[in-house]
Amino acid sequence: MRAVVVGNGLAGMIAAKTIRELDTSSEIIVFAEEKHPYYPRPNLIEYLAGRLPFEKLFAFPADWAERMKIDMRLGVFLKAVHPGGPSVETDGGEIVPCDALLLANGARAAIPPIKGADGPDVYVLRTLDDALEIQKRLEDGGRAAVIGGGLLGLEIARALGESGASVRVIEFFDRLLPRQLDDRGSRILSDRVAKMGIDVHLGAVTEEIRADATGLRLRLKDGREFASDIVIAAAGVCPRIEPAAAAGLKTRKGVVVDDTLMTGAPGVYAAGDVAEHSGRSYGIIPAAFEQARVAAHNMLGIEKKYEGTVPFTTLKVVGLAVTSVGAVEPESDRDEVLFRERPEEGIYKKILIRNGAVAGAVWMGTRKGAAEIAKLAARKAYVEKWKNELLDDAFDFSVV
Repeated sequence: MRAVVVGNGLAGMIAAKTIRELDTSSEIIVFAEEKHPYYPRPNLIEYLAGRLPFEKLFAFPADWAERMKIDMRLGVFLKAVHPGGPSVETDGGEIVPCDALLLANGARAAIPPIKGADGPDVYVLRTLDDALEIQKRLEDGGRAAVIGGGLLGLEIARALGESGASVRVIEFFDRLLPRQLDDRGSRILSDRVAKMGIDVHLGAVTEEIRADATGLRLRLKDGREFASDIVIAAAGVCPRIEPAAAAGLKTRKGVVVDDTLMTGAPGVYAAGDVAEHSGRSYGIIPAAFEQARVAAHNMLGIEKKYEGTVPFTTLKVVGLAVTSVGAVEPESDRDEVLFRERPEEGIYKKILIRNGAVAGAVWMGTRKGAAEIAKLAARKAYVEKWKNELLDDAFDFSVV
């Protein structure tokens, strides 16, 4: 069996690795536009901060693919995907047929609709080459403006601040981490960010980026202007559906897949940031990992179903561990909210209970209990009996 994987990000590499673990004889070919071997994207932040050397960026040893008998073809652009067959066609004209094809070509950084956002010294951070460009531009320090106060924007700001740059964050919403935190949690986080010397502007809409003799100037909707040497847009991602759409595969926000991760074309699968399952494109690490594993099984003819992923992120944001899982805001007066906070320590814990069960949670400033509460939310565990104790630091989650 010949399996072709398009993309060497997390989904592509986990799928290739899983196929090899399940079947030692299958031929596996991975096509990737990037010239670099697989690296976890969070490593780019640590690299920019100066805490991770270049050689430590990569997930596997240099000879890993060779030992796994995976044919890695880096720096290769695909001209077309042909579902009938299926096969892929490189920009050099080579057509590579296969028995099973996985589209794991991920997403690209979204560019906000701001006048001048396509100009010089405006960057995104999606690839290692992006990180190298930003690092080179700020190697002697300087001023950086980050548009976006989500997870990526705040981590970019922290990294650049630690590397010696002066950093400003401009966020459209009225709070930081608008998708992961409520107002209380965001206020605690904002205080921590301010103490790090990062200048944050909330509810701020950037209307224009223009160059002048001193560098760049950002003009906000309220008339304020700021000077900066570079701008980094951290405004989310867009699934790279163009190859699939051109091939006639069904696409919406992502490439539409069924419970086996197969597209509408037999033998053609999609996983990770590019995939859309049951109307949802996740864009998170746990979903990419689970989808890659399911796709790999089904590519080999081993039936396995994907049942969705409970939204669950655990990251370190400006030095604080932040876990967000499931719903973080109540939907009705019947929902019950439990919370506990110690702002001076950056600790905020919140549990949303719906019909007696855990519907979601926010855990910030501590990892203790974070994985356990995430599991309770994932299985919608009934916790009415323990709701007065759940937020205790010493609570034993094994009893639930």
